[in-house]
Amino acid sequence: MERKTNREELLGFFREMTLMRRMEIAADVAYKQKLIRGFLHLYNGQEAVASGIESQMTKNDHVVTAYRCHAHLVTRRCATPVKGIIAELYGKKTGCSKGYGGSMHMYNAETNFYGGNGIVGAQIPLGTGVAWSQKYLKTGNVTFAYMGDGAANQGQTNESYNLAAVHKLPIVFVVENNRYAMGTAIERASATKEFYSRGDYIPGLQFDGMNVLQSAEASKFAIDYAKTKGPILLEGITYRYQGHSMSDPGTTYRNRDEVEGVRKSRDPIVKVHQWLIENKLATEEELTAITEEVKKDVEAAVEFATTSPVPSPEDLYKFVYIEDMPLRGVELQKSHNLKI
Repeated sequence: MERKTNREELLGFFREMTLMRRMEIAADVAYKQKLIRGFLHLYNGQEAVASGIESQMTKNDHVVTAYRCHAHLVTRRCATPVKGIIAELYGKKTGCSKGYGGSMHMYNAETNFYGGNGIVGAQIPLGTGVAWSQKYLKTGNVTFAYMGDGAANQGQTNESYNLAAVHKLPIVFVVENNRYAMGTAIERASATKEFYSRGDYIPGLQFDGMNVLQSAEASKFAIDYAKTKGPILLEGITYRYQGHSMSDPGTTYRNRDEVEGVRKSRDPIVKVHQWLIENKLATEEELTAITEEVKKDVEAAVEFATTSPVPSPEDLYKFVYIEDMPLRGVELQKSHNLKI
């Protein structure tokens, strides 16, 4: 796989992936300080998949993914990306889902981003339905439906492949293969480790998910194919540095030497850094300045989230029915006391 690139593109990838990484590090710290509650699944290490694929898309293309979703929303570039994401993690009213979704259920209609879905594999039939609407309405756009290697074994995933193939839907299924699903190595759970071949009647393509240029080139090919011929399946071989979630140390089913080995030899941000320096497309000072700027942006986003208001009790009634009304016999008093 070959791809021509330039200084502008590589600097863009470097900035965006550094922003993802710093945002997730800030989320890690906040969770340990109990400022973020519930579930939290971090994307550290996998940045090249989302960044590279998105670089070939338009904002009229649609994206749906699972609960490791923060970085994907960064690439969609909503109005206040990092501020809105961190505020949502904090459960604040200024969050991208107004505090209703949290880490696992981020949503942004203006950029055609449909989550952030908590049920393993459930986003795949959802994405297939979105692609159906695109074909029916003849929009000329595509849907990207992301899943992990664990969700690739779900029955509903195969049902979606079948439906998409029958109706030649404009959808790109993407398996972000980080090797361990929730904590089980693919060798122990999958009859075949080549997830790109799982579509059977859908063509598949495997790429290095730690190489942002390979991600971009795979995306470019897949978009053209989906628009002209129908569904295609991509598999990005990637690696998460953190555990599956914050409750998982990530060292019971793999060892620290393995994680550090990937960090040193395959890190996607380090790789772009090296390309820029070795080809004299940027200086160390420029890249350091970008990194410092990104740090300040994330710090400002954390401050924004910290000082933002929490949803009011009245918000409990919104977005459930057409008209705001009591739920299950629960009445909301003016004093904000809940009475059953």
